[in-house]
Formats: sequence, C-alpha cells, structure tokens
Amino acid sequence: MEKIQDKKQQYQQRVEEISPKVNLLASSAKAFFVGGLICTFGQIITNVIKNMGYSSDEAAMITSITLVFIGALLTGVDIYDNIGKYAGAGSLIPITGFANSIVSSAMEFKKEGYIFGLGAKIFTIAGPVLVYGLLASMVVGLYHYLIY
Repeated sequence: MEKIQDKKQQYQQRVEEISPKVNLLASSAKAFFVGGLICTFGQIITNVIKNMGYSSDEAAMITSITLVFIGALLTGVDIYDNIGKYAGAGSLIPITGFANSIVSSAMEFKKEGYIFGLGAKIFTIAGPVLVYGLLASMVVGLYHYLIY
C-alpha cells in the first residue's frame, strides 16, 4: 500500500515539475485584450456597413459572415493558432473561434482524403453546433409564426 502512495506522490511531484506555470492575471488580461480587439473590429465592420445604408439586422448578418470568413482564413494560413496560444479563451469565445474549430478539424482530416476525411469528419465538431442551431432557429421561427 505504501508503494502505491509513494508512486502517487512521485507522479504528482513530476506533474508539478513539468506543468507550465500560469499567471492567471496576465492570461486573463491577454484574453480580455484580444477578445476585445476582435469585438471592436466586429463593431467597426457593423458601423461601416450601417453607414453604407444597410439596416441593423443586415449589418449584423454581414458582420457575422465577415468575422467567420476572417477566422477561417486566418486558421487556413496558420495564424489563428498563434493568436489562440497567446490569447487563450479570448480568441475562442467570439464567433471567430467557431470558424477556427470548424476549419481546424477540416484541415486535420484532409490527409485522409476529401470524401472520407474532410467530407465526413468536418461534422465531428460542426454537427452538434448545426443541429442545435437549426433546432433553435426552428423554435424561434415557429414562435414568431404563431405569435405574429
């Protein structure tokens, strides 16, 4: 029994030795800064689109599409992962993080082929998001249809 306890203690010591030390305040500040930059950039896009004469709803839609495209593009050229390493959750929370997760999974499975790799595995991450997104949109649509 003591041998098991000793091995557990040795293992725990080794884990503590090799685990990276995290400065919570600095990590939080980086996440807040980068997430804020992404959201500020999104707001700038929205303002520019609205100044072009689009409605608020149209501007929000165009902004979302633009941010998803930029997130996917930066993931494809291997820049978004570096942003994620620096900012942590600050780069994952905005909608660009969704685009990053979809494109990352697609890139990972591309080596297995376009049909059985990319085509089949892209829904590993996107599937639940799409299912719940479609379900929520149907519920909201049905609500608006019945109420209005």
